[in-house]
Amino acid sequence: MESVHHQSRRGFLGQTGKLTTACAVIGLAGGGAQAAPASASRPASEAGATTLTDRHYYLSDVRLEAGFEYDGDTVVGTRTTLHTLEIKDGKIAALHPANTAPPAGVPRYQAHGQLMLPAMRDMHIHLDKTFYGGPWQAPRPRQGKTILDMIALEQDLLPKLLPTSQQRAEQLIALLQSKGTTVARSHCNIDPVSGLKSLEHLQRALENHRSDFSCEIVAFPQHGLLHSKVDGLMREAMQMGVHYVGGLDPTNVDGSMQKSLDAMFQIALDTGKGVDIHLHETNPAGVAAINHMIDTVEKNPALRGKVTISHAFALTTLAPEALAETASRLAAQQMTIASTVPIGSLMMPLPRLSEAGVFVMTGTDSVIDHWSPFGCADMLEKANLYAQLYRGSDEFRLSRAMAISTGGVLPLDDKGNRVWPKAGDDAAFTLVGASCSAEAVARLPARSATFHRGRMVYGSVGNA
Repeated sequence: MESVHHQSRRGFLGQTGKLTTACAVIGLAGGGAQAAPASASRPASEAGATTLTDRHYYLSDVRLEAGFEYDGDTVVGTRTTLHTLEIKDGKIAALHPANTAPPAGVPRYQAHGQLMLPAMRDMHIHLDKTFYGGPWQAPRPRQGKTILDMIALEQDLLPKLLPTSQQRAEQLIALLQSKGTTVARSHCNIDPVSGLKSLEHLQRALENHRSDFSCEIVAFPQHGLLHSKVDGLMREAMQMGVHYVGGLDPTNVDGSMQKSLDAMFQIALDTGKGVDIHLHETNPAGVAAINHMIDTVEKNPALRGKVTISHAFALTTLAPEALAETASRLAAQQMTIASTVPIGSLMMPLPRLSEAGVFVMTGTDSVIDHWSPFGCADMLEKANLYAQLYRGSDEFRLSRAMAISTGGVLPLDDKGNRVWPKAGDDAAFTLVGASCSAEAVARLPARSATFHRGRMVYGSVGNA
């Protein structure tokens, strides 16, 4: 077994080609995709925001995708049409023709022909520990640092972050909303230093945004489930309403793959919760951990459909036949992969996982914290990166790439039939200045307004 003292976070990220987030290496077009500076004095959602909290209203001149344009069998464009949306009690009640007037007493707002996209979902983020919302602070140099060094750094840093962690989490929620995201899954430290304080502060932040943001919480033993002896704290967190049991590198941090994973799964089984584990290991122990987790779910049907493996870098090391077998087993147990769409010489096989029926989702991970300064909190940027990495530069593939950012929701199906939005859908969407999904993925336009359950939570629309 490789010694934990020789396995740094930089090391295992380096094995996948010095992974980083895309906004550090991509020249972003359109000028609207960069994260706000960490020194921002107020939430992004306050800038230029217009309150729209009507339970029943019409939204006119909304641009919706209507179908693909073809040259033979090749998709070469996307047709759009203008509509008026009727929104009532958080749902899309109806899609009306563009010039439909509302009944007397029902207000109408104007989208000015902007394109409507599904709301984004950030399914791997750490809202509880960020420098965002405060003065600029770059991470300490990580060269030569082991994962235990990083844990020691956190033990010193967390007490300094805790007094403002609730406020910073709310600043980060506002940033997410400004990028079109209204749904998230946040990992939250459960460790001997902060105890349950980080969780308490995060829950307060989320309670303040109960009406405009939805977020699942993962109890994350950042300092090792076994290494930091937090089994009891993890169980307390479950009783406080946490949705998922987390874990971290069972061999390189906890020193015992099977014992660590079994302890994590036992908490989930005892409490009826799901699992979402950070698995960065790319050595054979990482593959063994994936196989052990699949074996465990196969033996415990209660876990089927409730397990997410975040990062899962070990999948990059599998030969095609082994990958196909592993993907088939993951799909059969409805296990999910959460990937940040990392850049590296060992690319994650995300398209092959999706083709095998594995649900793949993405997330920000770090946003300006002691791990990385590069997070943009922009899920559309993740779709852009996905399209670049997996050679999706044509109209059809650009439009398909957006699925990783929206939980699989796309306006058009593969044959060009409109499947979203439709009457009865949640009124969760964002408006952008683009002609179609493909252009939005390629050009990353600014989001002008974001809606959650029919309520505008960021930006502005016109008065009709």
